[in-house]
Amino acid sequence: MAGKGGVGKTTVVAALAVVAARSGLSVLIAEVEGKSGLSKAFGVSDLEYEEIVLSKGISARTLTPDAALAEWLKGNGLGRIARRLNASGILEIVATAVPGMKDILVLGKIKGLEQSRAFDLILVDAPAAGHAVSFLTSPLGLLEAVGVGPIKAQASDVVAMLSDPTRAQVMLVTTPEETPVREAIETAFALEDRVGVALGPIIVNGIYTDDPAIASENDLTKPGVFDHAALEASISLDAQDSGFPLSSNEIRDIADAVSFRHARRQVQSHQADELRDALPIPQLRLPYLFDGEIGFAQIEKLADALGAQIEMLPDPIIREPEANNE
Repeated sequence: MAGKGGVGKTTVVAALAVVAARSGLSVLIAEVEGKSGLSKAFGVSDLEYEEIVLSKGISARTLTPDAALAEWLKGNGLGRIARRLNASGILEIVATAVPGMKDILVLGKIKGLEQSRAFDLILVDAPAAGHAVSFLTSPLGLLEAVGVGPIKAQASDVVAMLSDPTRAQVMLVTTPEETPVREAIETAFALEDRVGVALGPIIVNGIYTDDPAIASENDLTKPGVFDHAALEASISLDAQDSGFPLSSNEIRDIADAVSFRHARRQVQSHQADELRDALPIPQLRLPYLFDGEIGFAQIEKLADALGAQIEMLPDPIIREPEANNE
């Protein structure tokens, strides 16, 4: 999962994990930036390098370059050296000595987890859009920079994983606003052109809707001309019929709120259309939750909406990277 910061990427990862677990899949969420809100949403302790259980069928861990390097050294009979390097802080120096080394250490660990088949599905809560591109292009850079040895072999294996749509896909997350949509489009083409990774459905988060299930792309309504005066008259009549008449100020305030929602839905509809025109791949749309905080109850609401739409997706649901004819 990748997307501009603030679009709800981590929340979407959690919701998708719940959908997968409900279908009987075992899921691992791998967080790579060390500041995920997953633990709070699931009501568990902070994530560590070692796996912890978030809920039935869902585990999670945070992956850091130094821990991945220490694990690799230990696995190759250099555990004592790894402990000494870690205690002295040299591991951090080693991890940053080569451009892209930190990313390849994390991606290499993800590749190892994928090859282990310990989980049916691994969801990576990737960095924000800008860093996500460099994160995923680092293996290609190392392949060009390193001639032989374990680093080249690791980079080659990671590139093979990323370029195989049956093993890896990127699902972009955005909100129906101009800047996030533009950045999602740019990221999508950068990933296809520079990484060669397949794109899964794009998730549009934060839709203003009257239907929390949002069963299809057509459910984002496109209201026509808004008649404020007629709305105020309707609100006044409804209030009188209910036996709770409202003052003129109250009627105006309610009408203003409805007008604002109307305007927001028009903007969202336009941006979602722009996104669909630029990226002709399926969209999964999630409702805006006015709950204040995101906990497990809210994650389940979003999982309900995702699950209903995933069942309606075509097969296959991935966009193959376009061949580079240059």
